[in-house]
Amino acid sequence: MSTPDFVLKLREHVGTAPLWLSGATAVIRSADHRRVLLVRRSDNGWWTPVTGIVDPGEHPADTAVREAREEADVTIRVDRVASIGVSRMVTYANGDRAQYIDHTFACTYLAGDPHPADGENTDVRWFAVDDLPEMRPHMLERLEAGLSTEERARIVTTTESH
Repeated sequence: MSTPDFVLKLREHVGTAPLWLSGATAVIRSADHRRVLLVRRSDNGWWTPVTGIVDPGEHPADTAVREAREEADVTIRVDRVASIGVSRMVTYANGDRAQYIDHTFACTYLAGDPHPADGENTDVRWFAVDDLPEMRPHMLERLEAGLSTEERARIVTTTESH
């Protein structure tokens, strides 16, 4: 995952101390809602929806749109907030620690030929919603929230375990 410049600047001051960051997850559905677009992360090989860190002053829904363009070269529409949750504390290989408040959005694919557009992913692929690849439980929960027909956002009150 590429680290945003503002996080690198913060790290100059706080070192590896824990940071509280905002994130966005885009669950990108085909127009008929039968397929979902997933990316295979280059850092750990797991399939996930498109994710990213919210830049200062940026609305999390705009982050979802930006990350879809940057990571998969697709244009999307954000339809609704699907869930709000909190990640576990993450410790990266360099010792940096961060915890994220995640905003998961149900999104609709509009245009573009999906492909890995930056170095963060090795593959981008459509999957039938009933034939998904193996995923980590917290990402599967986000995906399920984004694929649901619920009108209200899910509020996840437990910290993710993975």
